[in-house]
This record gives sequence, C-alpha cells and structure tokens, in this order.
Amino acid sequence: MAPSGTRTAVLFDFGGVLTTSVLAAFERLGADLGCDPRLPLRLLAGDRASGALLVAHEEGRIGELEFERGFAERLRAHGVAIDPAEPGIVGRIQGAMRPDRAMVELVARVRGAGYRVGLLSNSLGDDCYAGFDLPAMFDAVTVSGETGVRKPSRRAYEIACERLGVRPPDAVMVDDLEQNVNAAERAGLAGIVHTDAEATAAALKSVLRPSAQTR
Repeated sequence: MAPSGTRTAVLFDFGGVLTTSVLAAFERLGADLGCDPRLPLRLLAGDRASGALLVAHEEGRIGELEFERGFAERLRAHGVAIDPAEPGIVGRIQGAMRPDRAMVELVARVRGAGYRVGLLSNSLGDDCYAGFDLPAMFDAVTVSGETGVRKPSRRAYEIACERLGVRPPDAVMVDDLEQNVNAAERAGLAGIVHTDAEATAAALKSVLRPSAQTR
C-alpha cells in the first residue's frame, strides 16, 4: 500500500461491503416470492409504512420478527402471497449473502498497515453478523440497532468516529450506498462508494496518510 492522502482511519460498512450485494439479496427475495424482483426494495424506499418498519428495526426499536411480520403485510398488500409457514424474510435475505473474502482481507491489510479501522453498520436482523468476529477484525464496532442511530444520520458517523478515537476529518467511510457516502462527506469524512475490493483498495491509497505506520 502506497497511500498519498491525509486520512488515518477507515470506517467500513457491513452488508454489501464485507458481504456480497445486499441489493442483489433483496432482488433474490422478490424473485423467490414470485413477484417483481425489485418490489421489496421499491417498497422499502417508497412505501411509507415499509420504510418506517425498516427504520424502526435498524434503530433497534422493533425486533426481527416484528419487522418481518409488518413487511410481509406490506408485501401482501401489494399482491405478494407469503405463506406464514415459509422461512423468515430476513433469514432469506441473509441466506442470499456471502462473505466477501477479498474485503475481509483488505480490512486486515489496512489495519496491519497501522490505520485504525471501524465498522459502521445499519443492522438488519437480530443475528446479522453471524460468522464474523467483529471485535477481532475492528478497533471499534458501531451498529445502529445498539446506538439507536442509523446512517445516513450525521450522528451515526460522529458516534463511529468517537468510538474509533478519531475526528471525522481524519476518517474515510467505505459504503456500497451512495447516499450513505454522501452523508459521510457532509459530516466531514472522505467517502468511497464500494463496488469491489480492488477498486476500494485503490481509492483508499489516494486518501490515506503515508505517515501512519503503526498504532
């Protein structure tokens, strides 16, 4: 790594960054339900009741089961037949996602090069981080369901930086959603829209400070 910027710390998103695409997983859900694959995401983005359920769940005000029941009702209201005996919606989404080993390795390389690394994630599901030893991977972990604050709230980025022990102008946010990156930049962080490990690694080289060698 031959960095040339000024930042000394990196915040990584979870779903869609350390895993395969969340958006693709939602589309897989739609296809499995026999509806327009884009319908679940369209409801979460544009249907007020569906969006409110997602926000409440990500902020830890309702659990996985309550979110699933409410979202299933919204899907049924839009013509989707969901058998109550079928596996839960969240479990089906998580089942369509896999760890991105190249990104897990990139996190370790960045940390090993002396930069502080943190996780900043909007949680989906009561056990969405299964299989990842987050305390071993990161210097600080910030999850919306625990803090009650979700991206793209400015406060979410501030809390993550506080836990990591850095100021927003010293940090970079890596996220697969452009709106979350834009919000991070408004909060003073540098932002990288993640597409793949190689592109993200190259982008980090342009924003990280060369002098950060050891913690």
